[in-house]
Amino acid sequence: MKSICVMGTGYAGLVTGTCLADFGNTVICVDIDEERVAQLQAGQVPIYEPGLQEVLERNARLGRLSFSAELEPAIRSSEIVFICVGTPSLPSGAVDMSFVHAAAESIGGYMDTYKVVVNKSTVPTGTGDRVATIINSKCNHDNFDVVSNPEFLREGSAIDDFMNPDRVVIGASSERAMEAILDIYRPLYKNDVPMVLTDVESAEMIKYASNAFLAAKISFINEIACICEAYGADVTEVARGIGLDDRIGPHNLSAGPGYGGSCFPKDVAALAATAASGGVDVPLIKSIAQTNARQKQEMVKKLRGLVGTFSGKTISVLGLSFKANTDDLRESPAIGLVETLMAEGASIRAYDPASMEHAQRRFPDLICCPDPYDAATGADGLALMTEWNEFRNMDMPRIRELMTQPRLLDCRNLYDPHEMQELGFAYASVGRVELPMGETTPRPSWKSHPLRGLRS
Repeated sequence: MKSICVMGTGYAGLVTGTCLADFGNTVICVDIDEERVAQLQAGQVPIYEPGLQEVLERNARLGRLSFSAELEPAIRSSEIVFICVGTPSLPSGAVDMSFVHAAAESIGGYMDTYKVVVNKSTVPTGTGDRVATIINSKCNHDNFDVVSNPEFLREGSAIDDFMNPDRVVIGASSERAMEAILDIYRPLYKNDVPMVLTDVESAEMIKYASNAFLAAKISFINEIACICEAYGADVTEVARGIGLDDRIGPHNLSAGPGYGGSCFPKDVAALAATAASGGVDVPLIKSIAQTNARQKQEMVKKLRGLVGTFSGKTISVLGLSFKANTDDLRESPAIGLVETLMAEGASIRAYDPASMEHAQRRFPDLICCPDPYDAATGADGLALMTEWNEFRNMDMPRIRELMTQPRLLDCRNLYDPHEMQELGFAYASVGRVELPMGETTPRPSWKSHPLRGLRS
């Protein structure tokens, strides 16, 4: 087992450090934010991530996981140093590398024995060489190796993603460094997890290419949804039909309000900026973000079509985080909607299972409610923005009675249009036919055919 230092206790760093400790390694997570370190030392997890609290407490109790604001002793005492600091976007779309470079300077300044330095942060291709140059300039020797080991953690399922990954990508320039990182992941490759062993530059590109492709699938199905609406097709049936093709697969083909979070928007922009720096024109990659921005505006347009002018209206918003099982509001389609509604004079009653505190700090005038039913009370319209499980089977007749006007925008296609029509809702979703309120439209007979759910 290895002694490991993880620099940065943000989302990726905290999950990485905790899970590596659970593999039996001795891990110290360091951060310059002393308040955050004190919180972690007290056993308080500063982010919402299912399962993280339990794993952190167990490994801290066993003495395998600790937290510190002191960089020098943490770096000197470790065989392997993971860089897990933030890489935010610059206005140009390029990546702000200042935190990564600062981490490299600290490593070089405090390194006195051979270290493997692992870039876990999402960084542009070529970062490995830059980090090595910075370290070497501070320590005046080359007794170290730089490795790229990108993370593929999804917010809301990060612990399972780390413990049961689709693959582990390791990019190294020496056999010694490759073997050191493979030893860390021994519990995984003993369980037949695929190991992608490659060079540093390819490993860096795999991360960006993966996220851009996943974002592209979301933007693609949202464009298909717009075409479906124009011709009366049902995007949920279209997505299922194309997703059964093994070359395409069913994942990331759920039409909705657009992607958000800390990864896809930033990484798509960074990949486009990287291409531009290399003199490569990438119109397809550029169009991913353009389609996503347009989709978010389409949701505003749909809600306006249901309720008319927003001024003076009360709108219920269910779900504020960019996806379920996280409290992350970054680039959330719901937040963009809230901003538009407030700017146009609407009063908003909102509910989210995890992100209410963050949202209240951002929007002091937001009315935060204890449950979906309180949020729907007195509303002229309801926008269902995030696919939390508790939103999938709400008492819709009760919602209907609580609302002043039964107008429902289902941005996640969680409900059946025919059922909502029968309950008296004016209902809109994404990529499906909008049914008129006040009359009943028969369901297609094939919807209940016994062979419909079979693959073959």
